[in-house]
Amino acid sequence: MGMGDGPRYDHRKCEYRNRTKDEANRMALPWKHAIVVGGSSGIGEELVKLLASGGCRVAAIARREAELRRVAESCGQPDNVLTFVHDVTCCEEVPAVFQQICRELGGLDLIIYAAGIMPRITPEEYSLEKDRAAIEVNFTGAVAWINQAAERFGRAGDGTIVGISSVAGDRGRGGYPVYGATKAALNTYLESIRNRVGRLGVAVITVKPGPVDTPMTKGMSGLPMVASPAEVARTILLAAARRARIVYVPWKWRPVMLIIRAIPSFLFQRMKKLNS
Repeated sequence: MGMGDGPRYDHRKCEYRNRTKDEANRMALPWKHAIVVGGSSGIGEELVKLLASGGCRVAAIARREAELRRVAESCGQPDNVLTFVHDVTCCEEVPAVFQQICRELGGLDLIIYAAGIMPRITPEEYSLEKDRAAIEVNFTGAVAWINQAAERFGRAGDGTIVGISSVAGDRGRGGYPVYGATKAALNTYLESIRNRVGRLGVAVITVKPGPVDTPMTKGMSGLPMVASPAEVARTILLAAARRARIVYVPWKWRPVMLIIRAIPSFLFQRMKKLNS
């Protein structure tokens, strides 16, 4: 096959063009052993399926055992999926669980933190209970898991870390203040980890999806550019394989957020539609 005969990779969109359906459903993966934290639904579930079908041995981690079993059974290569029940708010458990998973997988070269929640609140609601839950799942849990991987990969001089953030972290919106703040904190943390271990050969990818059709967004109307979990997962793995740094999904969010970030704060405060 000549160089011009196969599917071409579009780096701007992080996807292949001119692919057949079979080619689109197959992925040549550079990893052999992976962890997906938050692998029981949504984007995490699709990542587990893609990794397993691509020949990667993957550990799916989540709170719900029944959902983990369902995901493992639905994979084209169920023998490639190990399931581990874990609540990401129990950070003190992470070092021991991480070491156990690495042993049972036979190694580790990719970790994806896909766990996240966005508790619903009204415009007049200030709930410390809901805010604390979002902080513990979206940020503290990510730090607990990624710290372990960063230390291991730094020693090895190789490995890939992926953190799923959100476009919500690019600007302080009034609708969900703490959710956006956790994603902004995750963005800064991932950049810091990249600056710490990137020079040692470790890839650290920050993924910023827009709205995705998952249980988190169920019942929310008027969401722009809603993406499917399957396509988001595919784009994440393609971007991680090329060791991207910051990836917006879909790619159109990049110019949109560039404009939104440039709006002066006093004007942004008045723009109710953007600030919700």
